[in-house]
Amino acid sequence: MPVTRRTVLQVIPELDTGGAERTAVDVAHALVSAGHRAIVASQGGRLVAELVAGGAEHVAMPLKRKAPLALWRNAQALRQLVRAEGVDLVHARSRAPAWSALRAARAQGVPFVTTYHGIYNQSNAAKALYNSVMARGDAVIANSRYTARLIAERHPFAQGHITVIHRGSDLGALDPASVSPERRQALASAWGLAGGERVILNLARLTHWKGQTVLIEALARLAGDDRPPRHAPGWTCILAGDAQGREAYVAELKHRIAAAGLTGHVRLVGHCTDVGAALALADVAVVASVEPEAFGRAAVEAQAAGVPVVATNLGAVPETVLAPPDVAEDERTGWRVPASDAGALAAAIAEMLALATDRREALAGRARAHVTAHFSVEAMCAATLAVYDRLLAGR
Repeated sequence: MPVTRRTVLQVIPELDTGGAERTAVDVAHALVSAGHRAIVASQGGRLVAELVAGGAEHVAMPLKRKAPLALWRNAQALRQLVRAEGVDLVHARSRAPAWSALRAARAQGVPFVTTYHGIYNQSNAAKALYNSVMARGDAVIANSRYTARLIAERHPFAQGHITVIHRGSDLGALDPASVSPERRQALASAWGLAGGERVILNLARLTHWKGQTVLIEALARLAGDDRPPRHAPGWTCILAGDAQGREAYVAELKHRIAAAGLTGHVRLVGHCTDVGAALALADVAVVASVEPEAFGRAAVEAQAAGVPVVATNLGAVPETVLAPPDVAEDERTGWRVPASDAGALAAAIAEMLALATDRREALAGRARAHVTAHFSVEAMCAATLAVYDRLLAGR
């Protein structure tokens, strides 16, 4: 049967980096591929070019602003956009623009969808009210079972509207076989890798809750506190992430690296645009977050690439990384350690670096099978479009 062409508007503060931003682009491209029209409103960012190249449209709006007057103005602008472009459904992916989008959607009588992408701070009643907009959708998408439980506990009125759709990644692009030698060499040269060292990779924004300070402490233990300078470790750790203006934190990391005697062996390389090549260079991937993550894309992508991963046992990690005692040792897909425990993290990294080839290959096979079954971008997009179809049926 012919497809009824829909126009879907997604709103997000910016299209720079992060899971919510990546998901917005992926869903927009899926809409276009299915014969629909996809519009994303944001302040812009490095992903806009990719969004437009895939056939979607971008509308620049100051949606990162949180002041009440700015929210009201954005609501008026979004309402005008919905009316002028014949938008059939509005999907909000962050709190500030969600308040504006909710008002616009209700004023125009179109369905309103939210995705709860993060574990938002809810330390007082004012924060609870601000966060509640993400539970006010006609459909509320949770990116993990952990997130779904959190929404139901915080916002009981949302029960019955919550759908779990795990964050999906482009698993094919992460297969090492899809990464050319030229891409690997280009990134290795950019990072100053000689080619013989083992690579420990941390792909995360440079912010305290991502746990880079804990990782540096773990690496100091791994190298040995009494290691003379002439005995360099046989590994290099790459901290690949955007500081997003947190210069004081960057300075702290550099100080800790120097104090641990790891200058040159722990490198801050900035934002990484070629995740597939980064993982193809890695021997171990580390997710060191000290606060719960709603999903945790980095752990999934490492497993898709066949890279042994260790992640802190918080939030949705038990859903994405299988490990004892939840599964048998021969069903393990990675390692989980307590948050902020540098000793446990160091031990896990050491164990992964020491894996025999046959154990590493078996682990990689299980990990790829696990993420392929549960966390593909195709499955995520299909489930999201099914939510849209359900809300729009009969309209």
